[in-house]
Amino acid sequence: MENLIEVVVLGIIEGITEFLPISSTGHLLIAEHWLGRRSDLFNIAIQSGAILAVVLIYWRRLQELSLGFLQPENRDYALKLGAAFILTCIGGLAAKRLGLELPETVAPIAWALIVGGLAIFAIEWHVARKPESARLTWTVAIVVGLAQILAAVFPGTSRSAATIFAAMLAGMSSRAAATEFSFLLGIPTMFAATALELYEAVEDGQMAQEPLGDLALGFVVSALVAFVAVKWLLVYIQTHRFTPFAWYRIGFGALLLAVL
Repeated sequence: MENLIEVVVLGIIEGITEFLPISSTGHLLIAEHWLGRRSDLFNIAIQSGAILAVVLIYWRRLQELSLGFLQPENRDYALKLGAAFILTCIGGLAAKRLGLELPETVAPIAWALIVGGLAIFAIEWHVARKPESARLTWTVAIVVGLAQILAAVFPGTSRSAATIFAAMLAGMSSRAAATEFSFLLGIPTMFAATALELYEAVEDGQMAQEPLGDLALGFVVSALVAFVAVKWLLVYIQTHRFTPFAWYRIGFGALLLAVL
């Protein structure tokens, strides 16, 4: 029963935090600090659930970009998505070859949460003084690709936060447009990262270590929760800023530094 609760709790945490700008990796590392570390295969399963949720939410947009690729507007958007993805892959592989790994301690995550929160305040202040723009430029695509690399190297940064606010800072000041680009880019990025992690987990023989029931339950819980969380966020940002997430990051990071 205790194991069942842990699986559900971790699935909920992944579902809520994967696409909200508060760092899923940071929250999972902190949760596992108390609940006990799960296998990489389990983390792959719950991450896959969150990815599936976003694919289901954006399936019409994905269909539009693929089937309507010959249309100039769709082709331009898709090519910039592809460029940001390729840049991320190159940077991610380089970081992996250099041996950059996630720390096992909570303090760096706490500081990343705090610094990220302060950055959100600064970027929201900056964007509020600019005319709203939903235009996707090559500058936005490149900057967002670089931001994904930063998020991969520093846990607690949050992939969604890094990419959304990088887009806004680079000129795509519309929160809705920046969020859509971030989430669409996250689909191939996270699929690629998950596939690589899955291959490594199979190579290490982890398939026999993790009960299939735990993997299935974690996947389903994460997918359902992520679907609700992303749907809520997309409605929320139509009329609100991201500043509550900044307050949360700063408060949570300060709490972690105080108690650990």
